[in-house]
Amino acid sequence: MRRTLAAGYNLASFRADLFAGLVVGVVALPLSMALAIAVGVPPQHGLYTAIFAGALCAALGGSKFQVTGPTAAFVVVLAPITTRFGLKGLLTAGFMAGIILVLLGAAKLGKLIQYVPHPVVTGFTSGIAIVIGTLQIKDALGLQTGPMPEHYVEKIGALWSARATMAPAALATSALTLALLVGLPRVVKRVPAPLLALTAVTVLAAGLHRVWPAFTVETIGSRFHTTIAGTDYSGIPPVLPAPMLPWEGLLPDFAMIRDLMQPAIAIALLGAIESLLSAVIADGMTGKKHDPNAELFALGIGNMLAPIFGGIAATGALARTATNVRSGARSPIAAIVHAAVVLLAMLALAPLVAYLPMASLAALLMLVAWNMSEVRQFVAMVRVAPKSDVAILVTCLLLTVFFDMVVAVTVGFLAAAVLFMRRMAELTQTRLQLDSITEESQRELPVGVILYEINGPLFFGAAQTAMGTLDGINSGDFRVLVMNLGQVPAIDATGFVALENAIKRVHDNGRRVVIAGPLPKPRSIFDKAQLERRYPGLKLAGSLDEALAIAGEAVGAAQPVSSQRPSRAAGDPTPSAQPAVARHG
Repeated sequence: MRRTLAAGYNLASFRADLFAGLVVGVVALPLSMALAIAVGVPPQHGLYTAIFAGALCAALGGSKFQVTGPTAAFVVVLAPITTRFGLKGLLTAGFMAGIILVLLGAAKLGKLIQYVPHPVVTGFTSGIAIVIGTLQIKDALGLQTGPMPEHYVEKIGALWSARATMAPAALATSALTLALLVGLPRVVKRVPAPLLALTAVTVLAAGLHRVWPAFTVETIGSRFHTTIAGTDYSGIPPVLPAPMLPWEGLLPDFAMIRDLMQPAIAIALLGAIESLLSAVIADGMTGKKHDPNAELFALGIGNMLAPIFGGIAATGALARTATNVRSGARSPIAAIVHAAVVLLAMLALAPLVAYLPMASLAALLMLVAWNMSEVRQFVAMVRVAPKSDVAILVTCLLLTVFFDMVVAVTVGFLAAAVLFMRRMAELTQTRLQLDSITEESQRELPVGVILYEINGPLFFGAAQTAMGTLDGINSGDFRVLVMNLGQVPAIDATGFVALENAIKRVHDNGRRVVIAGPLPKPRSIFDKAQLERRYPGLKLAGSLDEALAIAGEAVGAAQPVSSQRPSRAAGDPTPSAQPAVARHG
């Protein structure tokens, strides 16, 4: 915000932000209510989130166009918290997640988002979409299930058991809403489709009920009631919440902190991933660049403030951010205007919002789930990605659906890390040169000298296989081993131990080792280890030519003889005219 004002902010920019904020506020109003209901709390808590977290994150954040509020991705994380701990536990977990996010921002860990593998993100996002879509079946069909179970399979069972309670009026309402949500954007471009669709269906449902009392659908007003200062409100109370600590005390007890720590970590991680991904996409749409650490810090502050006023967990909302950009936003003021629009609508339109059918909100979330699933991208990835990536993708999806997002992301990260190590090991190539001519230097090897080359990083995933090739070489085959490390950019502790063990075996057999061309980073490790002092006769050379010259002097060969060469290791099938090349991975 400060950078925007310092760069020069004029009336034209304010007009653009005002229009963009109005459009996004209209889109956020029903979404915020629907997402709060999906989490299992009254709809006003979603509005409080959009108001307080939305305004504060825009003012403090590192993205000019980010719109923060409740999102669909949080449903699978927050709904089980509500089931187990109620509203108090949900707000406390959000506050704890805010503290974690502030620490992540202060530690400057915002750039770690680039290390999240795409199959992991797509997998859990698609899994979340499946869960959200499934949860809307209850209200879309008007099923009477009672309290829904916590786990996905049990939810499916409860929905199936309640199939006989389906209400035709709810089905007709959700189907009409969904049709309008899909069809209106093709006809009307300037007005958000949710505003037109939900308004039209609400008026139609209320009118039908008046002329035909048998046509009855559950509404926000009929399901939710709130008592404030002795006054009962149907639907959304048209008053601002009073600030209070979410755990209803001076400090939460240790038992509560312990029980809510894992959910809080899940909220923080998911919030960080979704918010930073949304900011990256906004950068791509606008050509700007966001500050990821400032974004995490602001998101943490927003999630600490929102629960004090009754707001649930918030993060950067991709759909609302994209709408903000497409509507012409020029600064964070647009997102602040969006929060003000939600506030004014809550205060002025609360009695009318009470008539909004629950089936219409369910249809809206079904469309959100479909857009979130990115079916085309998922199918394309299955078709063209390596099988290992597809396995991670499907695994993350299934774990998200049948377990939870924390398990899915943890397993996905571990699997992706293992695959990364395997692929890096495959990039590390070795070649054992027993013949007389080296391709690189175009000169003959001195008699009694063999050349071993390593190309690629020598780390724990490739160390044993890379150095294992030397185990099959008989000590009688050579007098000096030249190890060419000119193409080894990095070496870790495991790689160094494997390399030193190979040097030690050669040294113990009375042979000498010359290491050629180590790059600066491996060379610094060798210097610290004092290899030349510990293994007398070992030499470090700056290039392969220099190493071969040292080796030639060591074997006392004034003129190499091309017709003489050392015998090969027993069982070596490589033809004598070609170098033996082994790829390890």
